[in-house]
Amino acid sequence: MLSLTATTLKPSILSLFTKPKPNGLSPHPITRPVNPSPFTVSASLIPASNRQAPAKQNLYQPFRPPPSPIPPKFRSLDTAGKIEVLADRMGLWFEYAPLISSLYTEGFTPPTIEELTGISGVEQNCLIVGAQVRDSIVQSNAKPELIAAFETGGAELLYEIRRLSTVQRVAAAEYIVEHGFDTKGAHDLARAIKDYPHRRGDKGWEEFDYNLPGDCLSFMLYRKSREHRSPSELRTTLLEQALEVAVTEKAKKAVGRELHGYSDEERAKEEEVKIIRVPVVRLKFGEVAGASSVVVLPVCEAEEGVGKISEAPMEFESGGEFGVVEAEKEWRRWVVLPGWDPVVAVRRGGVAVSFRDDRKVLPWNGKEEAVMVVMDREKKTVEAEDGYYLVVTGDGMKLERGSVLKERGVEECLGMVVLVVRPPRDDDDEWQINDDEWD
Repeated sequence: MLSLTATTLKPSILSLFTKPKPNGLSPHPITRPVNPSPFTVSASLIPASNRQAPAKQNLYQPFRPPPSPIPPKFRSLDTAGKIEVLADRMGLWFEYAPLISSLYTEGFTPPTIEELTGISGVEQNCLIVGAQVRDSIVQSNAKPELIAAFETGGAELLYEIRRLSTVQRVAAAEYIVEHGFDTKGAHDLARAIKDYPHRRGDKGWEEFDYNLPGDCLSFMLYRKSREHRSPSELRTTLLEQALEVAVTEKAKKAVGRELHGYSDEERAKEEEVKIIRVPVVRLKFGEVAGASSVVVLPVCEAEEGVGKISEAPMEFESGGEFGVVEAEKEWRRWVVLPGWDPVVAVRRGGVAVSFRDDRKVLPWNGKEEAVMVVMDREKKTVEAEDGYYLVVTGDGMKLERGSVLKERGVEECLGMVVLVVRPPRDDDDEWQINDDEWD
């Protein structure tokens, strides 16, 4: 407890004979206190709280270098020790392979290492890359049997699948081990997997499964067979090999048709497909962004009916320095497509009609997915027998060939179909890859 004494000051007493000045100030103010009155002020100390202030959080995180690829038993080696391990091949190949990279960082060149250890420059590269591929397979939680298959060797095989993704490496490595491929076989398999996405549009491409290495290899052999005249011994040999490695039934049937010919039913269906005169394309992810030119079209949903299609703007064009699109009327939905020739050719009256299920609109086999039909409303008269037109039926709208409509006596329709667009697929992500040169 503390005791404090303070003194208050009473107002100064002015003389009765002193008159204040007009400004309220006395000419002789008395500043000395008269009869000060003491008083006592008490104060007490409040003990500090038992709670401790929260510790300051240490936001500093020291740099932690990535773990060294060199096994712990080799990390303490000096330069002479590393050279000795490599010269005597002490340990497993993927254990001493990182020592080569370590010597590179110390200034050694491939020819110098070859002179000191007997490992050629090509083999050095093969060991380094093979060890990295093996590490990626190990980190992907692959089967222990697969990892064990590459413990005593196989760097040259893993080197061949270096350009594949981790998932593809695991699948390819399993296929290589299962079929006992050599270096050339591994190279062909990796190239078949890498090359498959770039062959989109080739005959039979959609019949093979991209996720199965066997189907990718089968498609490569199938495609090569078509480069030779029929019949020929080389063509038959390639098709027999393709049929042997094919995995899915669709792939086997595609190769079998090429090898043995079509059945009567398949031949009739093939002729029907050949009659189709309307392009069917699948939009790729990022294709619009990478297109050198684009086309903007108003969009109508098939469920909205024919009236909505008639209300869509007929004229719209881009102009100005920024290519701003201007339409004759306001419209809610628009779609941007790459500047494909059939779409660019529609100068006026173009519209895109979206359907939720292609099986209800296309006259050929559908894929149970949404489609967008690009139509030219300026061409409502049925003229081309091999063309396709959008017509109204009892079940809604669908595509009909011109020859069929003429047989029915139909002279006008909603418009001529110039293009059918399928949406991008999720499994297309891995297909959008850059071209790589093969050694």
